[in-house]
Amino acid sequence: MSTSVHETERKYEAPTGAALPDLADLPGVAAAAGPEELRLEAVYYDTADLRLARAGLTLRRRTGGDDAGWHLKLPVDADTREEVRLPPGRAAKHPPKELGALVQVHARGDELAPVARIRTTRQRWQLVDDRGDLLAEVVEDLVSAQDVADESVDSWREVEVELGERGDTALLDVVEERLARAGIVRSTSSAKLTRLLAGRIAPRPPAPRTGKTAGDVVLAYLREQADALKQQDPRVRRKEHDAVHGMRVATRRMRSALQAFGKVVDRERTRALTDELKWIAGVLGEARDAEVMRAGFEHNVAELDPDLVLGSVSAELTRHFAPLEADAHRSATAAMDSRRYFALLDAVDALLADPPLTPLAAGKAKKVLPPLIAKTYRRLARNAEHAHDDESLHESRKAAKRLRYAVEAVEPLYGKSARKYRKRLKDLQTLLGDHQDSVVARPVLRELGGQAHLDNANGFTFGLLYGMEVAKSQRVEERFPAAWRALGKPKFA
Repeated sequence: MSTSVHETERKYEAPTGAALPDLADLPGVAAAAGPEELRLEAVYYDTADLRLARAGLTLRRRTGGDDAGWHLKLPVDADTREEVRLPPGRAAKHPPKELGALVQVHARGDELAPVARIRTTRQRWQLVDDRGDLLAEVVEDLVSAQDVADESVDSWREVEVELGERGDTALLDVVEERLARAGIVRSTSSAKLTRLLAGRIAPRPPAPRTGKTAGDVVLAYLREQADALKQQDPRVRRKEHDAVHGMRVATRRMRSALQAFGKVVDRERTRALTDELKWIAGVLGEARDAEVMRAGFEHNVAELDPDLVLGSVSAELTRHFAPLEADAHRSATAAMDSRRYFALLDAVDALLADPPLTPLAAGKAKKVLPPLIAKTYRRLARNAEHAHDDESLHESRKAAKRLRYAVEAVEPLYGKSARKYRKRLKDLQTLLGDHQDSVVARPVLRELGGQAHLDNANGFTFGLLYGMEVAKSQRVEERFPAAWRALGKPKFA
């Protein structure tokens, strides 16, 4: 079973003749223990076209050192990566399935094979405080690296500084200043592999412009959601908290933006993609809905007077939901390993690489986008003004969500006014969400109560929970008209 650690480190180029300076006298540092020499060998795996490296991931099998084994490094932010580790096992042609699964959002079923072999002779120092706790680890590496594709070999010298459990980024800044004075400067490569294979890795596209055109604004939002989807994919596979929700929301935001701004990004040419985004959101929804429903029931039981909790209610909830959640997660990961999902990811990449922009996309964002948001508002109004039953309230909720995401996309343009309106929309959507949760929950509680009766148990508490859901639904229906009137039309300054 894998373990996971977060590592915050910075990498530096150490040119010939640049000596590593003394670091033991830095503020808060009591001593620099070392040097300790280590000899490391690693084989790096990737697709033939280096998709992992292009995305900032590295997957390797390392021997030597005190962390020998399989390492998958996933980017978190500029200086921090999550490292997922497995024992080395026997040398193999392919990475372990557990790690291979975590990179499928990039590999998409293609073979992961050796792309590089890197040998490192490392000198390691540990910067410690007056209690002996680790503040930072500084290493000087002599690297010899071979590109498997053409068997070319390169060598260089570099320095890495990794934050210890008692260190902070302020110390990293101070170390960086000291290194810079010695001629040792930040590397342009985030990993040894990307330095070796730089000639085969196309430079990353520049950061999206803050842009003033309608196309700039919409595409920036779509890129943000595509990145979120890819970031959440491995977290969903590992059953991390709230990952399903995060990935599902990213797909919904992208779909809503393509629908709301279909006159900027040609709606007809994205219709197939929005259908597929709806599909994967639905698959993820099965896992999310069971999780949310169980948590809601458990919360309501905990709020009851203990005298009203008759029988083994908590155990019954676990017996009912545990297999549903497990089955839903298996269904989600199976879908995420399918050719259909990989084709969806390809379509997202293609959309962003060559977006089907309309002539309207070249117009000024503040002129083009508000009428499209107003149209999305009118869609909500048609549903909300006559909402009186479960179906129409549910349709109002979906329309409110589309409008909320459309407003979210223009927040960089309008700032506070858009942000305040988007928060009001979220409150309205949450209110309607409580109603829909009640609609979905009641048949389940009826089933649980009936099953308790058939098992000669006491179904009283499930009936009580059912009544609570009915009351919640009625409260929403009473509050909704006023909440809808208070929302008002979207007006941004």
